[in-house]
Amino acid sequence: MNATAAPGVALDEQAAFLRTLAEKSDGGKLRGDYAHADAAYVVTQDWPACTPAQHALWRRLYARQAALLPGRACAAFIDNLERMQASAGIPELAVASIALQQATGWTLVAVPGLVPDQVFFEHLAARRFPVTVWLRTPEEFDYIVEPDIFHDFFGHVPLLFDPVFADHLQEYGKGGLKAMPLGGLPYLARLYWYTIEFGLIATPAGLRAYGAGLLSSGGEIAYCLQSPAPQRIGFDVERVMRTRYRIDAFQETYFVIESFAELFEKTAPDFTPLYARLQNLAPLAANALLPDEKVIAPT
Repeated sequence: MNATAAPGVALDEQAAFLRTLAEKSDGGKLRGDYAHADAAYVVTQDWPACTPAQHALWRRLYARQAALLPGRACAAFIDNLERMQASAGIPELAVASIALQQATGWTLVAVPGLVPDQVFFEHLAARRFPVTVWLRTPEEFDYIVEPDIFHDFFGHVPLLFDPVFADHLQEYGKGGLKAMPLGGLPYLARLYWYTIEFGLIATPAGLRAYGAGLLSSGGEIAYCLQSPAPQRIGFDVERVMRTRYRIDAFQETYFVIESFAELFEKTAPDFTPLYARLQNLAPLAANALLPDEKVIAPT
């Protein structure tokens, strides 16, 4: 990453900027080019510069994931995937935003990669979803440390066409801004991880994935539903916020919602008293199972 501050970012914010991003990437060096980002860390997607090899890699990723979706992804994701019309190559974010804006009022903004928490929350609160502009390499076909454009676009954007989920994500952004001075960010990070990234939903046909980390993964999308190893338990906000997670392995616990409406309603209350209570409770291990919890059988 370029060592100079992004345009519009004061030099005295530089140390905090670098530290925040390093923490979000588990201390690793970030790959994005932040030199030309504006004050909101938005960049111009140089779509004409995408190479034939990159478009071909996108098509391989898209085809692999699309083949894994039936019987594993929630219906809303599958139904809305076609609306993106992105199977032929790396999408132009400005073009893709047109249909999304018409459907739910969201737009996509290009970013160099991971962005600081406040910036991320501000985008979500304004119904702007940040999408990384770079694509992984062929050697990272099966696993990538940082989210790339395939994860961000393929994994997240289809559900932004769902009105309830779209409203939930905006409220999450607003809640993030409120949580920052309250010491609530670690708890909100866990909520995001176990729902928006790795959430499961119960349907009449069985458990299905709705989290972007699952829907864009070649291996975990089957593991989360079929393996007997992980625990699958009902969604509870406080339980989720107490539970640690790992970024270097498949999840040991998945939380199951009954509907997007349930997710929206259960995360709607003011979290201020919850943050205060959680600060006095020990966090739970990623594989913890409490005595009164019922494990949901794999699909």
